[in-house]
Amino acid sequence: MDRRTILKSALALTVWGAPVRYAFAEVPGDRRLVVIILRGALDGLAAAPPHGDPDYKSVRGVLALDTTLDLDGHFGLHPALTNMKAMWDAKELVLFHNIASPYRSRSHFDGQAVLESGGPGHAIGDGWLNRALKPLRLDDGNGALAIAASPPLMLQGPARVSSWMPQAMPEPDMAFLKRVSALYAQDAELKASLARAIDTEAKANAAMDDRPRTPEQMAQRMGGYGDLTPLFAGAGRLLARDDGPRIAVLDASGWDTHVNEGGADGQLARRLRALDAGLDAMKTALGPAWKKTAVVMATEFGRTVAPNGGGGTDHGTAGAAFLFGGGVKGGMVQADWVGLKPGALQDGRDQPPRTDLRALFKGVLGDHMGISRHDLDANVFPDSSDVRPASVAFA
Repeated sequence: MDRRTILKSALALTVWGAPVRYAFAEVPGDRRLVVIILRGALDGLAAAPPHGDPDYKSVRGVLALDTTLDLDGHFGLHPALTNMKAMWDAKELVLFHNIASPYRSRSHFDGQAVLESGGPGHAIGDGWLNRALKPLRLDDGNGALAIAASPPLMLQGPARVSSWMPQAMPEPDMAFLKRVSALYAQDAELKASLARAIDTEAKANAAMDDRPRTPEQMAQRMGGYGDLTPLFAGAGRLLARDDGPRIAVLDASGWDTHVNEGGADGQLARRLRALDAGLDAMKTALGPAWKKTAVVMATEFGRTVAPNGGGGTDHGTAGAAFLFGGGVKGGMVQADWVGLKPGALQDGRDQPPRTDLRALFKGVLGDHMGISRHDLDANVFPDSSDVRPASVAFA
């Protein structure tokens, strides 16, 4: 085992694109942005059912919900999303429907690559959120944080970013760290990096004062790794710090519901309930910073309108996306809704793409974070001048 491998095994936080450094230094601005990637293709008609559509129950069949958390008389939320409904009631949530990236095939890998890169229908080399960091002056490694073992494509690129995960293995004891320090004593760069990384981990520990310390504790806390609360709460605590990052990206996987999707109960309902609890934990952890926060939650593509023979749904085109937070003036639905009749569907089976996801991203980056329209069109989302930012108000 070489010394760099030892360092990786000892520490949980890395600054990508630069030597390990203190990841919570002061950054410009005071608004927060969180992007949550729902990997696996969320069924938007389940998460945000159009219960007022006259064709909803007939076309959804066994997946139709008898009861929803009503939003506006036409759209609702799945009954598992009680905390999101509270955000709607507080006018902190905007629902987008019939929304999709420019990608039109049905591969998870390619769909996620287009979602994260911001390409005009195909993946490009780096992530749109990474490209947004330079105009925000958050590109020094301190301003953006991936709650992951390594940054997803959305945060990959020339701008430096950080990555953090709670420890899932026993922490190194002092004797081990002394041996590593002795090993690094003659290497000025590695010696300084180790010292800063230890200090960074201490700061993260202070923010995550109830963080599990062993694999057994981690598994128990995360309920077999199905509980999103530790990661979402950790992100909230780190973003809440005055000297913390201003942007975070989180992954929530498990939305590929080809069989036995379920309605009010079942596998999708359990996953939505875990997501809803995680969102509430993040809101609580953010504290007063919640009022300065916008959260975007999107998936690579939607799912088929009608269920398949296995009681699930297959890969589709458009679906639902969500914008919420204390910094959002919400309580509205943005959906160019054309109904669920076969003639209105994409390829006779999918929700049609009526809104470009890049419009939502542009609206948040422009109106909430302050990036110019020129930078959005030319640099953050190349070749997208025809995509107008979504009209959303922020506090």
